[in-house]
Amino acid sequence: MKSTVLAKRYAKALFAVGKEDNALEQYGQALNSMAELYGAMPEVQDALTNPVYPLEVREKVMEHLVKSMNPAQVMTNFFKLLVQKKRAEILPELAEEYQALVDAEKNLVRGTVVSATELSADLNAKVKATLEKITGKQVVLTTAIDPSIIGGMVAKVGDLVLDGSIKSQLAGLQESIKGSN
Repeated sequence: MKSTVLAKRYAKALFAVGKEDNALEQYGQALNSMAELYGAMPEVQDALTNPVYPLEVREKVMEHLVKSMNPAQVMTNFFKLLVQKKRAEILPELAEEYQALVDAEKNLVRGTVVSATELSADLNAKVKATLEKITGKQVVLTTAIDPSIIGGMVAKVGDLVLDGSIKSQLAGLQESIKGSN
């Protein structure tokens, strides 16, 4: 819980600077790259957060990582600050929070559609248009396939969940049959 609050604070600060510099996308890309690297490589996590290593060593590791990415100077300073303040472990949450702020600025929401089989491009476009109409925002959809839902689809956008899967309908039917005994 504490790290989420910290991630929001750092994301808001970076967002304010990014907006002022007109570089929201650029800063977001650098942040996402670092968060992906941090999440994908346990060695990087260990090198940036393990208190066994002196702070100077952790700073050097971050410096080396940043040098390979070649981000804007603001992001270089930001990443160094995260290590100095012993906050590198919030990188993944920080990237998510920052992206949420950027999306809100652009009146954009991200959602997923899970279906039993791959959706046609036409059906995908209709689902996207319907979700945009419901939310009043531009929707960026990712799709996934889950044969366990049997048929239909489950759409999630923010807190909104539209479950039209056969699996949930069968579960509802089963509950109503149990309840009528």
